[in-house]
Amino acid sequence: MNYSNENRGIIQNRERARQIIDFSGIRYGNITPTDIDGFFERANEAFVFYELKFREAEMPKGQEVALKRLVDATTKANKKAVLFLCRHEVEDATKDVNAATAIVKKVYFNGEWYNGNGRTLKELSDSFMRWAVPDFLNQTKGADSD
Repeated sequence: MNYSNENRGIIQNRERARQIIDFSGIRYGNITPTDIDGFFERANEAFVFYELKFREAEMPKGQEVALKRLVDATTKANKKAVLFLCRHEVEDATKDVNAATAIVKKVYFNGEWYNGNGRTLKELSDSFMRWAVPDFLNQTKGADSD
């Protein structure tokens, strides 16, 4: 499938997306690679990281440390960075998870965790982008931004 504005953000190759990547052969003591469920950056100004878990599943400690350090290092480089930890309720693993409607459990920003207060990922992601790049959402009107 070719990338276009119409299919942006949609999984392009479902078979490959289902393919598990095994990092067990890359191990340094008790350190192994982790994944990031979602990430984007805007104009080298704003860096947004997303991690989604099923229901109340906890983020593994190593993953949390790595993602927090990534946000902290980005912030120390005078960039605006945030990590959203979300939950979803899609029990059937063959069904897609709509990340926009996932509930934010916690937000890691400026060295601190904050409560997501039951807001959706779309709401808080938009809020961060309004702050980080004030004209960004206006620039993307018509591209599915509110």
